[in-house]
Amino acid sequence: MTSEASRSPSPLTWLNKFSYGLGDLGPAITANLLVFIFLPFLTDVAGLSPGLAGQVLMIGKIWDAINDPVIGFLSDRTQSRWGRRHAWMIWGAIPFGLFFFLCWVVPPFGEWGTFWYYVVISIFFNLGYTMVNLPYVALTAELTPDYNERTTLNGFRFTFSIGGSIFSLILGLVLSLLIPDPKLQHLVLAGLATVLSIIPLYLSIWGTRQPVKRIERERQLTHTEESIPLVDQIKIAFTNGPFLFVMGIYLSSWLAIQVTATVLKYYVVSWMGLPDSLFFMAALAVQGTALVMLSVWSKVSYRLGKKAVYYLGAGFWLITELGLFLLQPGQVGLMFLLCIIAGFGVSVGYLIPWSMLPDAIDLDELKTGQRREGIFYSFMLVLQKMGLALGLALVGQILGWSGYQSAIAGSTAPIQPDSALLAIRLCITLLPICCVVLGAVLAYFYPITQTVHQEILLKLEQNRMNNRKNRG
Repeated sequence: MTSEASRSPSPLTWLNKFSYGLGDLGPAITANLLVFIFLPFLTDVAGLSPGLAGQVLMIGKIWDAINDPVIGFLSDRTQSRWGRRHAWMIWGAIPFGLFFFLCWVVPPFGEWGTFWYYVVISIFFNLGYTMVNLPYVALTAELTPDYNERTTLNGFRFTFSIGGSIFSLILGLVLSLLIPDPKLQHLVLAGLATVLSIIPLYLSIWGTRQPVKRIERERQLTHTEESIPLVDQIKIAFTNGPFLFVMGIYLSSWLAIQVTATVLKYYVVSWMGLPDSLFFMAALAVQGTALVMLSVWSKVSYRLGKKAVYYLGAGFWLITELGLFLLQPGQVGLMFLLCIIAGFGVSVGYLIPWSMLPDAIDLDELKTGQRREGIFYSFMLVLQKMGLALGLALVGQILGWSGYQSAIAGSTAPIQPDSALLAIRLCITLLPICCVVLGAVLAYFYPITQTVHQEILLKLEQNRMNNRKNRG
């Protein structure tokens, strides 16, 4: 294709891309700590039973299912001198950081008082997280129309995302060695993570302010705003076939990643019989490999396409899951090898679904004449958070049913019964395998190839030219 849409150079500089990627550092740090250690924190430091700990996370994410589409709808309609996305990020950054810190405070209440404390704090944290993260990710589709450059832009984003995850794990590892008191250890970790999460958000806003202004001017010239009720917008989103495939692919990938990450500490400490420091090292092996592989998979996708890369990543992921089920205590070297192999699949689970989504949004614009990134990205974030909630709640319930013994801070860790150890092994293998297979099947039927997307861009460019002529 030789249309203007396919030949035009990117308006983004390297600094713009770097700054955009930087915006995911804070959400990545907080989300990673919540995924890897929040459930064990609730059971083994705050003293909640596994069932109640899982319920804390599930209730917070159910609230997210409500606030994500609402904030997505509002951000699409926001009028501000900072731009419709940046305005939300500016005002949401401080509450986002504050309530994250409060998640790691152990209140002086009984079990039920502690339970409700974490429920309320989780609700407010998830609201703050949505205020900054949903508008941020919605910028991906706005910053560039190019099929391949969107993969590159997501490469910058997930470089910082996985980089932030790695940094948070290193910080956790260092503090676990320096501070023996678990309560103080988690509180210091939360304080440092809070500061390191807020500052990059404002730097990202500063570094992308010029292209955002240009985008806003272009949108006002080429798009006729139409007041469409939220319920009708949701209906439109769910009649977009490719979007439904992307949602399914992402939900499958995210569940596989989150359940494995959530159970990893229980697996390393209880099944393998290793100290907390080796859990952090195992998590670092996964995230470090994923960080390196992001640029590799991004380049491979240029040659083979997004679907082929997803299949390759799914293959590595299945190898990992089967290996973890067969692994026996004492096979530490093999455990770290499997963690490295897992990183090959994890990076694909991050990169490919988010690179597919803007293509589905372009199709929606072709059909409706509207740019509604907020609505589409809000549903993706709902899935991300609901997948996390479902995974954590399910793991908590299964551990409770299996007889897992919660620890009390400062006391000797209890010996887990065989039923709990079997439950840990099944949680880290069986459910992720089912999710990966489902994601691969959905990727096979995903209809927007690079050629199809070029045809969409051709038609969109013609529509925009017609709008300019009509307004001129």
